[in-house]
Amino acid sequence: MGVDGKVALITGGNSGIGRRIVHRFVDEGARVAFVGRNRPRGAAVEKEIRERTGEGTFFAVDLTIEEDVAALIDDITKQYGGIDIVVNNAGEDGDLEKDSPPGARWERLRRSNLDSAYYVASYALPLLKLSGSGAIVNISSTGALHGNWGLFCVAKAALEGLTRSLAAEGAPYGIRANGVSPGWIATEHDATRHPSGSSNGKWENLPSLLGRMGTPEEIASAVLFLASEEASFITGQTLIVDGGLTIIDYPSVPLLKQIGHHYFSGKL
Repeated sequence: MGVDGKVALITGGNSGIGRRIVHRFVDEGARVAFVGRNRPRGAAVEKEIRERTGEGTFFAVDLTIEEDVAALIDDITKQYGGIDIVVNNAGEDGDLEKDSPPGARWERLRRSNLDSAYYVASYALPLLKLSGSGAIVNISSTGALHGNWGLFCVAKAALEGLTRSLAAEGAPYGIRANGVSPGWIATEHDATRHPSGSSNGKWENLPSLLGRMGTPEEIASAVLFLASEEASFITGQTLIVDGGLTIIDYPSVPLLKQIGHHYFSGKL
């Protein structure tokens, strides 16, 4: 899908959604530099890339440290000659210490979800300019639309603002910037979670309008589309991929089961 031979930098690429994004880009012919902090996981994904007869290299970097990001971009440039695509997938959703002060809490979630994306995109911009058709895709969350995930929501909302800022900054140089906002996705981290707090293995509230969680592959497909020339006239947008979750008014669901036929076409 228009990424064959291009160099893609994918952060958070050694597990979960990021791992599937790496796989999809490799399968489409991209040369992938992927970043994480867990070296054994990174080595495992490198092995998976070789098994797919693709080209990819793992870089162990803490993306919250600006100097390390600058060095990362230099290393990728030396190895691959440039960067055409940036996918900012790295981030975390919490596990904050109970007694940690407000400033420390905000710093942790801001650095991992926002600062890292800002540093990577900023230092990659000159290379994306040289590419002539550079693309940035930031991975947000439907949490950005809510408040119940606290500071994670704030950081992801800020990331969507950064996406629009990068789109405006990069447009004169042919650089596009977009985002993907996943809902509940069945990664190894989230597959057993339940939004209602259920511990019995069943969903008390459906995770989407389609009655299931999404898959990492479905997010990877959306990312690939926005990074490719198929989306050449799309920039500054955040694509929600949540199976319709954000259009559901959950309190009305039981009532609509009884009287919903009065409100729709009546043909289903």
